Amino acid sequence: MHEASLAFFQNFYTNVSLYVVAEADENAPQLPAAALVAPAAPVAAVPNFVAAAPAATPQPPTPAAPVPPVPVPPVAVKPVAPAKLPSLAGLNLPPTPAVSAPVSPAPAPAAPPVSDPPQRTAPPLTETPYSTLGSNANGLVILVRMDPVRFQRLPKNVFLNNLLKAIRLIVEDVVLINIESHLPVALSTLRQKLAAKQIIGFGKNLLDVAVYKTQLYEPVLLVNDVAYLPAAEIELLEEDNSRKKLLWQAMQRMFLS
Repeated sequence: MHEASLAFFQNFYTNVSLYVVAEADENAPQLPAAALVAPAAPVAAVPNFVAAAPAATPQPPTPAAPVPPVPVPPVAVKPVAPAKLPSLAGLNLPPTPAVSAPVSPAPAPAAPPVSDPPQRTAPPLTETPYSTLGSNANGLVILVRMDPVRFQRLPKNVFLNNLLKAIRLIVEDVVLINIESHLPVALSTLRQKLAAKQIIGFGKNLLDVAVYKTQLYEPVLLVNDVAYLPAAEIELLEEDNSRKKLLWQAMQRMFLS
């Protein structure tokens, strides 16, 4: 049994049979066990870097035989009838109005030629109406615009008399002129009858040459060295002390300087 095991392992590792175990002969002389063991051939050492023998490559499985497809009988497709539109015969639809052709508008009658409007001319300022009180042609001229009744009472006005007294004059030394129009009076018209060199205007738009060239309470010299002083209306001055003060300062520059 020992010899058979040794032979098996040597054949397994070296794939070489070292010896063949002979069948035991009962009649053969028995040799000692040491003489029967032949010296084994030296086995080369396997280096460490040598990989172990690769395992047997597995064989790919044999592909199965293809199974032929089972024929499927064709299914008959029934054609779908197109959807039927609903009938409009049973509906009570309003009649469609007839479309008439567009009617071109009639041409508009030609407008009559417009003539230039007549030019409205204002009367010359030399014709502006006015009334007077007083006869001193060489005195002070005072211009106002008020109704005739008040104008007739103006010589007795307390404020006017006190104002004249401050410059050493009285009502008889002046000529009062009431402008009876919304237009100013022409200075040239007044100079035909009056030779006064000083004029006070109580109101607006009273004298033609002073309409756009003067400011209230600022005395100025006009043509022919006529001094003119514009002021507010007398009824406004009577109730306003601030206006009275401005007027008095202007009269000092015009009469007392």
